Amino acid sequence: MDQNGELIFLGTGTSQGIPVIGCECEVCRSEDPRDKRSRSSVHFAFNGLGIQIDTGPDFRTQMLREGLHQVDAVLFTHEHQDHIAGLDDVRPMIFRTKKAMPLFGQERVIARIKKAFHYAFEEQPYPGAPKFDVHSIDELDTLTIGNVDVQPIPVNHGQLPILGYRIGDMGYLTDVKTVPDTSIEKLQGLKTLVFDALHHNPHQSHCTLEEAVEWAKIIDADYTYLIHLSHHMGTHEQTEAQLPDGIHIAYDGLRLPVKLG
Repeated sequence: MDQNGELIFLGTGTSQGIPVIGCECEVCRSEDPRDKRSRSSVHFAFNGLGIQIDTGPDFRTQMLREGLHQVDAVLFTHEHQDHIAGLDDVRPMIFRTKKAMPLFGQERVIARIKKAFHYAFEEQPYPGAPKFDVHSIDELDTLTIGNVDVQPIPVNHGQLPILGYRIGDMGYLTDVKTVPDTSIEKLQGLKTLVFDALHHNPHQSHCTLEEAVEWAKIIDADYTYLIHLSHHMGTHEQTEAQLPDGIHIAYDGLRLPVKLG
């Protein structure tokens, strides 16, 4: 029996967010709410279950903005600060459930989290420190959170191997430069692909808009939504108008259905 969850785009911007502090460009001065981009992350909700992918520095305000209050596990794509810096803000969920928060990521990423949030992993942590239950998923093909199957998808952030994730008919690939053939096979049959697109100029570890469109055609999901945008990309309206049918610019607060099973 098919069941539907919901994908909520908490943030769709690059590491500086939009507007950028001190910038007076057209995008940063735009009054279109779709041009106000916090750091990229998504939340998947299904029957009271909340799965968070990345916890950037805007995580707290993103959750409050969307009226979300339930996180049952956090999946990390990689260890860069714009994807982990808000982890401490899962504390209210930990305190409410009185359970350690499960964290999933590559061994390298878990090591970085233990260093960045060392106070949570000390033998005698201070009162009020969050409690985490960490899991390395380097060798896992599929993991299950509640009754939801999640498939890690290896991709390359320049020279850094990182993870995307597939949940049902949705694939989430942020900070991507290249996608291995073996991962493309795991992404077949998607309705929705979420994919990295930084701006128009070549970058060593992110896709340009043109590269993202080419990857979208290769992966061949029904619909592709682009994230991790820089203010150099142009306004939402301008960029959306350049795209072929079936490829769109995501924006903070966008919600999409995800089919499980």
